[in-house]
Amino acid sequence: MTYRDVASKQVLIWACTAVGSRMPVAMAPLALVFLVRERPGGYTLGAALAAAYVIGEIIGAPVLGMRLDPARGRRHLAVGLAGGAVGFAGLGVLAGAHPVVLGAFAFLAGAAPAAVAGGQRALLTSLVPERAVTQALSAESMLMSGVWAVSPVAVAGLALGVAPRIPLLLGAALMASSTAGHWLLPAGWAKGDQDGEAGRGKLRVLIRAWPVYVTGAASLTLLGLAELTLPALLEQRGIGVGWSGPMLAGLAVGAGIGAFVYGVRSWPGRLRMRSVVLMCGMSAFVSLAALIPGAAGIAIALALAGTLQSGALITRNLSLREALPPGALAAGYSVMYAAAGAGYAATGSLAGGLLQVVAPSTAMLAGVVLTLLLTALGWWGEARRDGSRAAGDLDVGVVPGAEGAPIAGGCDAERRL
Repeated sequence: MTYRDVASKQVLIWACTAVGSRMPVAMAPLALVFLVRERPGGYTLGAALAAAYVIGEIIGAPVLGMRLDPARGRRHLAVGLAGGAVGFAGLGVLAGAHPVVLGAFAFLAGAAPAAVAGGQRALLTSLVPERAVTQALSAESMLMSGVWAVSPVAVAGLALGVAPRIPLLLGAALMASSTAGHWLLPAGWAKGDQDGEAGRGKLRVLIRAWPVYVTGAASLTLLGLAELTLPALLEQRGIGVGWSGPMLAGLAVGAGIGAFVYGVRSWPGRLRMRSVVLMCGMSAFVSLAALIPGAAGIAIALALAGTLQSGALITRNLSLREALPPGALAAGYSVMYAAAGAGYAATGSLAGGLLQVVAPSTAMLAGVVLTLLLTALGWWGEARRDGSRAAGDLDVGVVPGAEGAPIAGGCDAERRL
């Protein structure tokens, strides 16, 4: 297991297209706030546009992800990215338009490319040997950590130093370039729907993987709550709110380091147990961030939480590969993306409500409790699913751990599969 297996020309091209498609996603919420903040009620309007964008992502990811064709996915990804480019360009060019018009473009910018991340992840894992899938997912996580660390700085610098519409126009240009870049990559990531899942039972197959979505969304929900309550927590501790930016950058750097470390070696235990350990560790560090009075301690705790969170997300992606057939993987990644978006949106509402009635530290600890409950639910669901699968193998005469070799009842086994 080595990162050398990931180093190739095709993966480098993939990385460039991934940055072009996901940098606008990372820039969008803050860019929308800067776009309209000088209007009357600008911050409220900016929050509404960001909400329209996120709602577009939540709806678009599962709906469009279900339609991705593993054999000809490039066409679908290109259309989605082109639609996203139109949405971002409309926001930048028509910055002074009626809020309803801006809301429609924000929704389009979020919905059209919402399934791209899932398709690109499936494409990436098809570009590397099977033994290097973990390293490929770790490299993706490192790349995205860098994107999310750079994006807020780029948005603030361009919006304040040049013009508020520039970040959105840059997003449109990046998505357009990513569309072109996909034509240098394979047309798809599988040889078609060999399992017959697409069009017949893909939804049923995706629903069976619900525990993975729950735990994957839980980790992002917790760090989302930590990010949203951090400025208020710093005020509570008597620390300058301006430190929230460097602390969140440290969190992103920690996530990149954690992704690298996870891919360096193989780790013991089942994927679901690794996930539970990482989620519990992340929850512990976020709890420390809520309780520690000093700025240095809070920053270190958040960086360590980010380190473990990236590993938890990688285990979720690997678990999804175990739970779904190859033809449904891109759709599964898209559903998990939507679940994470829904969790983050709910986190914003939860943070706003809690901060009205409790201290910021208490709100953060409430998020930890919720995360642990979701983690337990996801673990129970995966254990139950694996137990049912093992029982089914015994029913059809399969020796556990023998690569599904049937002892008897082979025809019945084929019908069940």
